Amino acid sequence: MENINIQPVLNAFITLIAAVITCVLVPYIKSKLTRQQQEKLLEWVRIAVSAAEQIFSQAKSGAEKKHYVQEFLVSKGYDVSKPEIDAMIEAAVSRINGVESVRITHRANLGMSRI
Repeated sequence: MENINIQPVLNAFITLIAAVITCVLVPYIKSKLTRQQQEKLLEWVRIAVSAAEQIFSQAKSGAEKKHYVQEFLVSKGYDVSKPEIDAMIEAAVSRINGVESVRITHRANLGMSRI
């Protein structure tokens, strides 16, 4: 009976497992961290936009508000030159304006003034 050397088979199997871990598990972990970081960024954007709406109450101070939000995000360590962040800011502003518009319409329908 001849001895069969299974060492090459084991080496190939270990290499295959390492490749699967590298190709599947590592990107999954990185995407999970990125998703959490994106959620945190979006939370900071919403906070900054809400604060800017309160601080700058003039109707035509959009540039000042945006500058405030950008400075706030820079203080938190974000690169505000990225178009994704600009889009998040615009989306947060639209969301706030949409909610405010609904409130005003609702008050008008009830015969109430803006409080």
